[in-house]
Order: sequence, then structure tokens, then C-alpha cells
Amino acid sequence: MARRNELSPVAVVDIGSNSVRLVVYEGATRAPTPLFNEKVLCGLGRSLATTGRLGADAVARALRALRRFRALIDQMGVTRVEAIATAAAREAKNGPEFIAQAERIIEVPIRVLSGTKEAELAAVGVIAGIHDADGFVGDLGGGSLELIDVRKGKLGDAATLPLGGLRLIDASGGNLRRAREIVDAELAKVDWLDKGKDRDFYAIGGTWRALARLHMTQTNYPLNVMHNYRIEAAEALKFASLLDQQSPSSLAGIRDISGARRETIPYGSLVLERLLRQVKPRAVVISVFGIREGLLCTMLGEEERRKDPLLAACDDLARRRSRSIDSAYELCFWTDALFRAPGPTETPEQRRLRHAACLLSDIGWHAHPDYRGIQSLNLVAHGNFVGVDHPGRAFLALTVYYRNEGTLKDELSQSLIELVDKDMLKRARILGAAFRAAHMVSASMPGVLTNTPIGYEGNRLVWTLPEPYSNLEGERVDRRFKVLADLLERDAEIRVGPSFQLAAS
Repeated sequence: MARRNELSPVAVVDIGSNSVRLVVYEGATRAPTPLFNEKVLCGLGRSLATTGRLGADAVARALRALRRFRALIDQMGVTRVEAIATAAAREAKNGPEFIAQAERIIEVPIRVLSGTKEAELAAVGVIAGIHDADGFVGDLGGGSLELIDVRKGKLGDAATLPLGGLRLIDASGGNLRRAREIVDAELAKVDWLDKGKDRDFYAIGGTWRALARLHMTQTNYPLNVMHNYRIEAAEALKFASLLDQQSPSSLAGIRDISGARRETIPYGSLVLERLLRQVKPRAVVISVFGIREGLLCTMLGEEERRKDPLLAACDDLARRRSRSIDSAYELCFWTDALFRAPGPTETPEQRRLRHAACLLSDIGWHAHPDYRGIQSLNLVAHGNFVGVDHPGRAFLALTVYYRNEGTLKDELSQSLIELVDKDMLKRARILGAAFRAAHMVSASMPGVLTNTPIGYEGNRLVWTLPEPYSNLEGERVDRRFKVLADLLERDAEIRVGPSFQLAAS
């Protein structure tokens, strides 16, 4: 997929208690696209609880990684670099010495974040990546756990606790029973956890993502997408309770857990279990957006920040892959008429998803005709989208599949159908049929759909093709329009020219 040349790459260097990471984004946008992403598990916070210092070997590994990151930044021509450090560098006695060495290597100032600032940036990241986020954000790193309340885009109570996976291992001497006592004692210091009851808990961090990946495998989940993966609270509690009793050696044979994560999985599961018992949320929702994306979001202007992240991502993909972005937006307007009374009406969220689907409707045009449906489906189902839950993602994937394959062919999309309800499935079929008819007339070129309106008249669905578009009517247009009318339980009528009428066969 082509890069957008008008964007200037932005690099974020994140020096955490467990990993040191470089992410280079294509630009500071509402729907950021990573150009490069690399992490090195250095374990800076491994001995912090018992020694109060960063280990010499860990420091050496981190500085080596930063040298490589600086070389990559130069090689990619990145002019804006933001560098941050979190709990280990903040709390270690030799943290300032390490930061000074790191700054000389990376050649930019490093912001050592307070625990509160960590929590706030993580929350901004969740708000940027999850539509209408409402609940608690929990960011579990190697050295600390940040908790913060998010409601209607606003940040509330926040706390930072010394409950990172590496720190718990160190503080407990590798004893899970002792670790449980430490977790309970720290959580008891937070007197506002009951505010999270029956709301979502947004989980950030590599250990919790590894736990979710394992849950996906165990449940044979149809999507391989981590962001916005949702586990109902009772199921999450049961799963976390099972994992927090496992030793790293007992997890060694599980391919979905990397060797580097095996030692922290039981402790991360323990923290999650104790949190769920205290907070009593309705569900755990995994967010791949966190501190780095929150930091990137703070770089945006007010107009860019107000954009819908899903529609921004779909707009970006349509500009790169469709024949005409203007035609895609005209399709949004054209299909508006289908979802007004007396036709099926829609909620604001359904309208939002429909417009996203319109923007994606032509992204498969350059693929071989035999594979357009499945390639488009996979691109959307597993694409780098945020601001949409998994049922919504499945809905979008189904609409582009039906647009290319027709509305009766389900064998390649069956697993995704499991994620949507009957109403969403029907809407996906209606939209797929609408796209097939509309693109047959417009050829995905702008200026056509705005002049060939569609609407309801009694029990009829009427499509008007006035001059100079009357010659665009044809047998395939008739057939596709009739499929759409049948799905809407209407008779089909195409009106051609200034007065002549032709009933679709």
C-alpha cells in the first residue's frame, strides 16, 4: 500500500521497565499507521524492588537498542522524535545516570513521566482508539500498574501502583502467594475502584495482550485482531484465575505465549484477577492503543483530534486503494435515502458504520475478479482499524465481501457471520447489494450518484436515471437493483430519461 507523501514521519522511543521500543508512525494523524515497530525486552525494572537500581546488564542492552534505534531514525529520515521513560527510570537510584547516557545516544531529550502522566497518556490513547470509551483504563508494564477513570472523553481519578510483572516477581521472590498479598495490599490503597462497576475495563500492556491471545486460541475466535477484543467479566475472571496458578514451566509448551512473556503471565493474570474482583466491571476490553498513541494524539491540532478514528482510517484506506474518494463519499449520501422511513431506519452508530462501509466499498477493485471478495474481506477484517468493535469490524468486512461476491455467497465469510446478529447481517446484505448496483452505474467515478437519486414511493424502490445518465441502464443494472429491492421488501422500478419508465426485471 502506497505511503502518503504529504505526511512527515514521527518516531516515539518508549523506554519501559520491561521493553525498550521504537515506533515510527507515517505521520501525526487521527488514525496513525506504523511504518516501523521494534521492541527489545531489556528488563530494566527486573531488580528494582530489591536493589532500587537498574541492573548493569539491562542498562547495557537498553543502550545498545537505543543506538540501533537512532541509526534507524536517521536511515528513515525522521525529523520529529519523541522519547519517554516510565517507572524503572523514574524510580531507580541510577535512573538519572541512565537517562543521561540514553539522551546522548538518542540525541533528543527524554521525558521521564510521572505515574500520573503515564496514566493520563494511556487514557488519551484509549480514547483515541476506542469509540465512546467509558470505564477504567489499566496499563500494566514491567514496573507499575497505572489506573485511570475515563468517562465521556474526560479523565478522572488516577493511581499508579508498584504492580508491574517484573517488580512483582522481584518483590515476591517468585512466590505467587506472596505476590497476591502484595497486590491486595496495593489495591486496598485505592478508594475509588467501586466506580468501575458494570463498566468496561480497558487493558493495556504486553502481558495482558498475551493473555488475550491465549484466550482467543482457546475459544477458536474467528478474528486475529487484538484491539477491542472483548471478554465478558465472568469469563475473564475464570480465565485469569486459571492462569495465575500456572508456573512459567507449565506454560512452556503453549505456542501462543512467547518465551519472554512466560514468566510474567502468571503475575499479570494475578493482577487482573484481583482487579476484577475489586472493580466488578462488565467486560475486559483489550486496547493496543496506549501511552505512545496517547502521546501522538497530543501532537494533533484540535480539528484533527475531533475526527472519528474509524472514519479517518477508512478515508485513508479509500484514498490509497479506491478509484475515487469523491465517489465513495457520494455513496454515503446516496445510501442515506435507503435508511430513512419508510425503509429501515438506523441508530447513529449504524449510520457511522454504514458510512465507513461506503468508504471501503471499492478498495478491492485492483485485485483479480476471482479473489476480490475474499481479499477485501481479509483486508477489512484484519486491517489496522481502530474506533470499531469486533462485531462492527465483521459487519464492514461482510459488506465489502457481499459487494464483490453477491449477497448469497457465504462460505468464505461464515466465521465472521458468527460475530454479528441477524439485524447486522441483513444490513450488511442490503449494503452489499446497494454497492453492487451503485458501482454498476457510476463505475466508481464521481458525479454520477448525486444525479441519480434513489428513494421510496409507496411499495416501490425507485431509482431515477435522468438524462444524460439514461443510457447507463442495462440488464445487469436491472438484476442488481432488483436484488436490492427484494432485500428491502419492495418492488423495483428504474425510471429512465425525462418521462420513460422501465420496471426492473
